[in-house]
Amino acid sequence: MATPLTAARVLAALRAEGVTVVEVGGWRTHNRAGHGAWGPVAGVVVHHTVTSGTAASVAICRDGYAGLPGPLCHGVIDKRGVVHLVGWGRANHAGSGDGDVLKAVIAEKSLPAPNENDTDGNARFYGFECVNLGDGKDPWPAVQLEAMVRASAALCRAHGWSAASVIGHKEWTNTKTDPRGFTMADLRARVASRLRKTPGADSPIPTPTTPSQEDTVPNPSMLNESNPTDVELPSGEWVGLAFTDPVVHSGPRLHNTLVHVSLEEKAPDDALVEGRFYLTDTSGKHPSAFQTVTRYGGGGHQFALSGTVPAGKHLRFQLRVKTADASPVTLLHRTATGPYWATT
Repeated sequence: MATPLTAARVLAALRAEGVTVVEVGGWRTHNRAGHGAWGPVAGVVVHHTVTSGTAASVAICRDGYAGLPGPLCHGVIDKRGVVHLVGWGRANHAGSGDGDVLKAVIAEKSLPAPNENDTDGNARFYGFECVNLGDGKDPWPAVQLEAMVRASAALCRAHGWSAASVIGHKEWTNTKTDPRGFTMADLRARVASRLRKTPGADSPIPTPTTPSQEDTVPNPSMLNESNPTDVELPSGEWVGLAFTDPVVHSGPRLHNTLVHVSLEEKAPDDALVEGRFYLTDTSGKHPSAFQTVTRYGGGGHQFALSGTVPAGKHLRFQLRVKTADASPVTLLHRTATGPYWATT
């Protein structure tokens, strides 16, 4: 692992790699200092934003939203191949992930499949959010992919890392699906090829001089629902959580959702806390659950999901707490926050 680059060094490294860079506001000092460690760093995490439009995507990634303050990454890579630097230092991008994956990144070896979330990724990784709906259909322009390759290579070159130090968010944690629409193996191969070149030996990435259509997409709506009513959670039983609306989202919709639950602090430290999102039809039948995420003990816990809710489907959330003595645990509060976009 390595000491994080200074803002001046990363800016120089990106430009030396031929990347067009936009400095957003006071990005050099915009971070989550005081909310956890920043460094030593081990690699780069690549994300997709689940958003459309450069302006809206950059604003969300810089400022965050209710329940998840910004910055949500260090740089936003738009569809024109421009890197917008929105923060430097600790950022809310990687979240908790698998410590075995971190060990593999440090050793620059093949990655194991993530199966637990026991390590703070925000302290250990740089993060690039890349503008894409993340539905597997939204295209990845060649200039955008090239910028992603060069931005990742810039950080790897500065630290003397190989392309094995570049991972996708879905390779860090089993709670995420990003990035979608290309393979990380292919991206790493391109980064490796890039690292064999001498910086400045080829031309900069050609950047269109006029905004593309994706820049005209309206800003997203914001989900901000809460329910402070106490709920008793019987040990070992799945309980569906209701918010202002009976469901978290109704399709068709793209979303980036964070559910925060607060349990009574006296809950045993070894209490198993599990959360899962799931889809049903509009009548609440035929459920299809996503990956179950595990936490432990009382206090606050967060569960995140990004993706698409198809037409005719509802996205719901369930919580289950298991205690060794089968005693119930009280849920004190829950919130659901995050941006969402209508789709057809």
